[in-house]
Amino acid sequence: MTKIKAYALIPAAGMGKRMGAGMNKQYLQLNGRPILAHTLAVFEASTLIDGIMLVIPEDEIPYCREHIVSRFGFRKVLDIVPGGQERQHSVMNGLNALQQHAAPDDIVLIHDGVRPFVSESMLQASIRTVAGGESALVAVPAKDTIKIATNGIVVQTPDRETLWQAQTPQSFTFSSIIKAHQDAADHQFTGTDDASLIERSGGKVRIVMGDYRNIKITTPEDLLLAEAFCRAINKVPDQA
Repeated sequence: MTKIKAYALIPAAGMGKRMGAGMNKQYLQLNGRPILAHTLAVFEASTLIDGIMLVIPEDEIPYCREHIVSRFGFRKVLDIVPGGQERQHSVMNGLNALQQHAAPDDIVLIHDGVRPFVSESMLQASIRTVAGGESALVAVPAKDTIKIATNGIVVQTPDRETLWQAQTPQSFTFSSIIKAHQDAADHQFTGTDDASLIERSGGKVRIVMGDYRNIKITTPEDLLLAEAFCRAINKVPDQA
């Protein structure tokens, strides 16, 4: 029997406008290394991951290859492919590139390049869920009360017990996620995340417990929080 492989697809093609840092957020320094390098290191170190497909803005590919992949010795990176206009297009570009590596039953974990605190346990649980026949969505229970509003007026307060904050990785068989993306493209449908494309096609997506530290670094405040997490992990005291 052919061994089922697991691949990470890392979209990092966003422009990072909300960061206002003069460079794309994935290259900002976090604890002495670029954010993207932290993220890739988790997948590089995991024995569960057979290869990584990285999606980057086309004009940044040479920089990323030299200053991230080569500099930090990420040997599992199969290729760096150009991103698209939107995240969904970037993921599709990555999936198309993965076709020469992944078999239909292989597993793809799609993970934001600027979520550096993903853990090995999340990878294990996600892969186990997909191997069991379901797609997997890492998420955490919503802490705050959520309001649905129209024109600034609250129209509904959903039961918080039913609400989850979606994170990544989001994991699928290769055949199911590329088919869902192709169908979305054919019908010009844009989903809120990759799991929503599986939901649209009638597939079952099971929640895998995430971690409140598994943040997506998008704003300066997120970067400050990430630095605090790094200090806690490394047990470095705050500066007086």
